[in-house]
Amino acid sequence: MMQLRTLIFTSVMLPWILSSAAKDEYMEVRNIFWDIVNFPDYDILQDSALKADELPTCLLCVCLSGSVYCEEVSPEMSTVPALPTETAYLYARFNKITKISNRDFADMATLKRIDLTGNLISEIDDGAFSKLPNLEELTLAENRLTKLPTLPTKLVSFNANFNRLRTQGVKATAFKKLTRLAYLYLGNNELTAVPQLPESLHVVHLHNNRILAITDETFCKGNTSHYIRSNMYQVRLDGNPIMLSMHPNSFICLQSLPIGWYN
Repeated sequence: MMQLRTLIFTSVMLPWILSSAAKDEYMEVRNIFWDIVNFPDYDILQDSALKADELPTCLLCVCLSGSVYCEEVSPEMSTVPALPTETAYLYARFNKITKISNRDFADMATLKRIDLTGNLISEIDDGAFSKLPNLEELTLAENRLTKLPTLPTKLVSFNANFNRLRTQGVKATAFKKLTRLAYLYLGNNELTAVPQLPESLHVVHLHNNRILAITDETFCKGNTSHYIRSNMYQVRLDGNPIMLSMHPNSFICLQSLPIGWYN
């Protein structure tokens, strides 16, 4: 009888003793781990006085295999965050970024796409994007730009819709050397003239500007009627004060007439 009681006691108590010891060991290892990684306390992150530029980028944003998502960041983000060296795609939309400096994208040869839609950018250093050899898509829509910086030569798509761009702030040759540029969006700005357009363009949006005049050289080659601009299939000039019916020879090389005012 005594042996039976001993067996029952052992079978009940031994797992509990082992479990307790294991728990103590687990808690000790856990405490060592948290001391090593030294993550900031959650309450500290919620402190309204903490600024975005004081936090590590991949804690403030979401970093996933070469893509960094910093959209509508809280606390407010007013500058471009330091990016991991392997970043290929940056989405920093709808924040409070006011300026892009030369150091923001220095040595970021891996960048292929930058989207800064919906910020407060009014100033960009002239060399901020020019040293990005692989950049193909640049979106600066819905900002406060009055002029454009030098753009990288491999751009395929450039979007600066809904800014305050003026003709004096956009060099006539700003896009001419971009031989891969296929999509150019400059709608809802304050341009009074059309810049020189590369042969590679498929789509150009210039609607809702202040364009007053175009020439036979704006889209076509005025000295020849045999030239066909085969790449370009969409031109928007609606919402400008120019009357397109006054310039019939300006579109002779296009596959379709521009969208705009012909009355």
